[in-house]
Amino acid sequence: MAQLNWGMIGGGEGSQIGPAHRLGALADGHFRLVAGALDHRPEQGRAYAQRLGVVASRAYGDWTEMLAGERGRDDRPDLVTVATPNSTHFEITKAFLEAGFNVLCEKPMTLTVEEGEEIVRVAEKTGKICAVNYCYSAYPMVRQARAMVQAGDLGRIRLVVTSFSHGHHGDATDADNPRVRWRYDPAMAGVSGQFADCGIHALHMASFICNDEVTTLSADFASTIPSRQLEDDAMVNFRMGKGTVGRLWTSSVAIGRQHGFDIQVFGETGGFRWASEQPNQLIYTPLGGRTQIMEKGEAGLCEDARRLSRVAIAHPEGFPLAVANIYCDLADAIRGEPRPGLPRAAAGLRSMAAVHAAVASARAAGQWVDARPPMFR
Repeated sequence: MAQLNWGMIGGGEGSQIGPAHRLGALADGHFRLVAGALDHRPEQGRAYAQRLGVVASRAYGDWTEMLAGERGRDDRPDLVTVATPNSTHFEITKAFLEAGFNVLCEKPMTLTVEEGEEIVRVAEKTGKICAVNYCYSAYPMVRQARAMVQAGDLGRIRLVVTSFSHGHHGDATDADNPRVRWRYDPAMAGVSGQFADCGIHALHMASFICNDEVTTLSADFASTIPSRQLEDDAMVNFRMGKGTVGRLWTSSVAIGRQHGFDIQVFGETGGFRWASEQPNQLIYTPLGGRTQIMEKGEAGLCEDARRLSRVAIAHPEGFPLAVANIYCDLADAIRGEPRPGLPRAAAGLRSMAAVHAAVASARAAGQWVDARPPMFR
């Protein structure tokens, strides 16, 4: 099968997320990098793209130059990845969708609910794919967890408890580090810091695994380092459409926690736990039965878990290959084989609606608020 052409915006040299996208996109041979505007510094971006194998004429100084140069080509990208700062996601994603490109956007997809609804409408109007990089939902054992819920193995879901908490921003003396500071600056990050950065991964995971949507929530935000304008710790209680109760904690000042992303789902007839630091395992307990460890690569897993596993049991695959699984689903979708697990623009919109709802709730001392975007009410 012929490779698909891929273009990238942002994610340049020294970027935290850029290497994961490049490893992921190229891992399975579905894509080849043909165009890029990789850095806000034009000359550095052009030079780095060429070092990655992009020809000079398709190594661009910025995204507008790339859009102008690529939109009329017969060999233009089949997919464009947007891995730029949060405040630029909407403008770039919308422009490329309207020009007929499929887009994978880093989260958060937009900074406002109105922008999110506009992206959903543009994707529907153009018929193009707009996906959001909720890559943790693409781990094989997360797909297994989702399949077990859909198969009724846990019965009706009563409770979901999830957290995404680390301590890497816990040093107050490091507050002016540019890699840290932007996350708590409203001009760059929007209305929310830690919840919009990490908490929405946990919230999306709850919706993804439970095959349900958050309807209402109550939030408590804290800025534990006084110089920060946005929260570095948040607790969010939520309710889902099918009656599931949810609890979510997210923090960047939890010193001693490293990645700290995990989820527990409890149903009428069983429960399970998945943690990103042990992503190959799903810990499952049926009602009245023994706790068991389900391993990636073992017999009897769902089709999605088998399809997205590359190496034998007991061998770790890790974060870049979770990103690669998003690109696998994208490649299939572009070629005409839809993948239900691919997070699309609607998921990005729901996340942004939840962010704004949580901000409003926190400002109102935890008042319960509607977490749904207006267009989905």
